[in-house]
Amino acid sequence: MNIHTSTPGEPPRLGPLETQVMDVLWDHGPSTIRGIIDDLPNDPAYTTIATVLTHLQRKGLVSSRKERHSTQYAARIGREEQVASVMNHALGTSRDRAASILHFVEAIPDSDLELLREYLRRRDDGQRS
Repeated sequence: MNIHTSTPGEPPRLGPLETQVMDVLWDHGPSTIRGIIDDLPNDPAYTTIATVLTHLQRKGLVSSRKERHSTQYAARIGREEQVASVMNHALGTSRDRAASILHFVEAIPDSDLELLREYLRRRDDGQRS
């Protein structure tokens, strides 16, 4: 198993199986190890998913709660929050943040530009969210 490490301040890097497990938790909500395995496209070993969940807990992305005879695992942050964290970190590593932002905005589709414009209008009017 390939363990991706992060430097301080960097969002946790996820390997392919970690990403699949997080996708299950984001898409289906809290689950047991067996439930996660059932929702994965392949059929990994129980111990493999248990190890992945341990790594995700160490990275601060997953929490666990004992319930009777099983343990429920849940995502601690949303998919969108994780993606935003990765994007913000990527911008922070640029030597020219403004240029990187402008290149990014130049590449996004018109529908996303309209979403961004609407958000900025609401923000400027004091109506965050």
